[in-house]
Amino acid sequence: MTEEGPDGDWVVRAISGGGAVKAYRCPGCDQEIPPGVAHVVAWRSDDRDGRDRRHWHRPCWQARGRRSPRIMRSRGAPRY
Repeated sequence: MTEEGPDGDWVVRAISGGGAVKAYRCPGCDQEIPPGVAHVVAWRSDDRDGRDRRHWHRPCWQARGRRSPRIMRSRGAPRY
């Protein structure tokens, strides 16, 4: 299925829990998607071979437009 969004057109595939046999790292929350957990795989529609596909938790994929980039801060760094 192809989805249009403010960040471009994406090819999105749903992966069932039974089809998820490896662990992946979600780019939306930077947490692991363990084997057996349903999720989505998405890549830009202009990436014909899907080399840049990423595995996302479904809620993270749906919220990608509302999130700011994840900024890693040291423990004592100011939050401005």
